[in-house]
Amino acid sequence: MKRPAANSQGEFERVALVHTRDLLRFARRLTGNSTTTEDLVQEALLHAWGSFHQFQSGTNARAWLFRIVVNTWYGWGRRQRPVPAMHLRTQSTVQDALEISEAMDRLPPEQRGVIALVVVEGFTCRQASEILCLPIGTVMSRLSRARQSLRELLGPGEAVAVAGVRESS
Repeated sequence: MKRPAANSQGEFERVALVHTRDLLRFARRLTGNSTTTEDLVQEALLHAWGSFHQFQSGTNARAWLFRIVVNTWYGWGRRQRPVPAMHLRTQSTVQDALEISEAMDRLPPEQRGVIALVVVEGFTCRQASEILCLPIGTVMSRLSRARQSLRELLGPGEAVAVAGVRESS
């Protein structure tokens, strides 16, 4: 791994480390375990530091870092990572949050990842497609299927409103 120049440490801190909280939140949804979450983000940031000489100033650093987290997570999958658990934070009651979390856990991993990036983290479908290295149509299809699955899992008439999941009346 090529080390960036010593003077780029401040730039890395300014560009990358400001996104640590977002990376931890996303990684937590992937891992379902705070210790594993911290390990995943730490390893991803080490990869980012080692590749920082390739980062193009002025591009979307947040998307670049999320891509590194996803790649690191996939790399862990080849080494038998723990089963992921997704957790969705809402402003609803604890019971509603538990129901949403259980419904998210039941989604296939590819749908969980897409809905976490688009609905929870606020990336556009185009940005999610770049982060996941998937065609935008695939991202949109997975997002649509994830939303439909969540509607079915949460049941009709459910009082829980999950941003981007429920159809507007």
